[in-house]
Amino acid sequence: MDRRLAESVRFVSLDVDGVLTDGSIWVGADSALSAPRDLRRFHALDGLAIRMMQRAGFVVAFLSGKRSAAVRLRARELDIAEVSLGSRKGKLSALRGMLARRGCTWDQAAHLGDDLTDLAVMERVGLPAAVVGAVPEVRAAAAWVGTVPGGEGAVREFAEALLVARGEWDRLVTEFREGGRFAG
Repeated sequence: MDRRLAESVRFVSLDVDGVLTDGSIWVGADSALSAPRDLRRFHALDGLAIRMMQRAGFVVAFLSGKRSAAVRLRARELDIAEVSLGSRKGKLSALRGMLARRGCTWDQAAHLGDDLTDLAVMERVGLPAAVVGAVPEVRAAAAWVGTVPGGEGAVREFAEALLVARGEWDRLVTEFREGGRFAG
């Protein structure tokens, strides 16, 4: 990863389906409520990677074109305050608002995506990134492309590359090793 790009990042937005998950959406009905339920499978490696990015001072956001109670729950578990799920105005507008709230510029943002709905965002952020299974257009727009599929630790791979490029990885690993978890 380019050190100059990595050092400018203060805000990391993550697509959900195909990045934090393998892209599968399981839908079923709760017979007691007669309501549809959606389920997502997340990888534990990505959860720790998000915590490490937060510990390094990044604002981490979830940015998805689909509404999902399961994703909202995962965001709460990881203390993700910036979440946009299924915005009618689209990902670009949602991210614009997030950046404004956090006092960040487009150049200070990174986005990890995989599909065409990520392109507009990737064309604006300072560090566009893609998972290995991203569609060709997204891979072509990315400054960094991973080797791990979405839902299998792709966020961890990206976070490690970002933190290594900034020279912060070893410090964070040491902090974790000494305490077994991050304090606070």
